[in-house]
Amino acid sequence: MEPWAWAMLLLVLGIGLAVLEVFFPSGGILGFLTVCSIVAAIVVAFKSGPLIGMTVLGISIIGLPVAIVLALRWWPKTAMGKRILLNTPRGKDVLPDNPRIQMLKGLVGQTGRAKSKMLPSGAITIEGHTIDAVSEGMFIEPGQLVRVMEVRGNRVMVRLVDGDEEPLAPNAEDALDRPIDSLGLDPFDDEQ
Repeated sequence: MEPWAWAMLLLVLGIGLAVLEVFFPSGGILGFLTVCSIVAAIVVAFKSGPLIGMTVLGISIIGLPVAIVLALRWWPKTAMGKRILLNTPRGKDVLPDNPRIQMLKGLVGQTGRAKSKMLPSGAITIEGHTIDAVSEGMFIEPGQLVRVMEVRGNRVMVRLVDGDEEPLAPNAEDALDRPIDSLGLDPFDDEQ
């Protein structure tokens, strides 16, 4: 057998061992054999002649990374890859808000009435909609006025509205949510 044929055989063996290392982790044994095989292929190829040596060197420099990348792309589709890499979440699974949570967050600052006893959880009505809510640790009787203080996940936190406190309009804007320009104030004016 010609030396160039041995060089090509060792090169193919080395690339095959590298691909096997991707699919069957061996603690580096297959990786070591890959390096030995490819170095041996390059040495044998240069003994055949400089043209064959440069060809095998070029193929190993380009072919080995390409083979590893292709194996890594194919690996998640294998049985072992599916076991190790659990199902990746979809885009809508990792988004922090869904339409229901957006609607609940829009209730912050609005007032409603307790529909049931809140010990501390119960139901409230806001603009005709019944919503499950949790009071901030206090007992609230049915019919009492409550204000939505915050939304934590799906949990609506409410507080009893004091008798001297005016209820907010359902869609009143909080001055802190508006930009400072809309308030007509100059933050650098000392006379205001």
